[in-house]
Amino acid sequence: MAEDYYHTLGVARNAESAEIKKAYRKLAQKYHPDKNPGDKKAEDQFKKITEAYAVLSDPDKRRQYDQFGAAGFQQRYSQEDIFRNINPGDIFGNGFNGEDLFSQLFGGGRRSRRPVKGQDYSMQISIPFRLAVQGGERRIDYHSEGKVEQIKVRIPAGIESGSKLRVSGKGGANPAGGPPGDLFLHIDIEPDPVFTRDGNDLLVRAEVPFSGVCLGTSIEVPTLDTPKRVKVPAGIQPGQKIRLRGYGVAAAGKRPAGDLYAVIEVSVPRKLSPEQKELLERLQEVDL
Repeated sequence: MAEDYYHTLGVARNAESAEIKKAYRKLAQKYHPDKNPGDKKAEDQFKKITEAYAVLSDPDKRRQYDQFGAAGFQQRYSQEDIFRNINPGDIFGNGFNGEDLFSQLFGGGRRSRRPVKGQDYSMQISIPFRLAVQGGERRIDYHSEGKVEQIKVRIPAGIESGSKLRVSGKGGANPAGGPPGDLFLHIDIEPDPVFTRDGNDLLVRAEVPFSGVCLGTSIEVPTLDTPKRVKVPAGIQPGQKIRLRGYGVAAAGKRPAGDLYAVIEVSVPRKLSPEQKELLERLQEVDL
């Protein structure tokens, strides 16, 4: 199971950056290898809190972690990505040999002691609206080294246009025999004819006859699965919304499912029968 970085540092999900830093410093003093020589459990815990701090102290990484959950985040970020541009002296604090310790614990991290990877590739892909909302798998044709390969990519629920997915090892080959590069998929989401999206919520138009908005009625509202019948209260106004809890963007990680909102529109007939016209004229006489 993927680590919950907030739990690892013992802070709330809405913790301020100063609180996160304070919690890390306290735990770092407790588990630092210099204070626990030969203690493998302490070293492992120190690695965990350091990784958690590296993510939660970076606004962009923290935002993606909160949005996609631990599992979705770790699909996007390797450990090398997590510690990229990190200053070991800053993260481990004064009084410790940060650079040497960073190399010892994380294999050099961002330094060139690791074999140089092959070239990273980028590719733009379009995915259906419902796949982006609900998550699932997508097969794509991938062109590399003069060959076409079909690869299967897991799409996390709730992904947004402009997001980037990382597919390890599908970049360029390394002529020196080192590891291949990675493939980065830039996501574009196709519009849906029925639904629009607002964050984790979905919106759908719901037409109600004039008599229904005046007297109240019930209508069927489309959802991502089967339509759901809902009550329309008397006197509801055009543009008001009826909430269907949990019928929006699918849940992912610790993020709950969003909601679906039926936006009320009054259905105006283009043609009237003689009886309908007569009744409306009578209503008009009483200012309705």
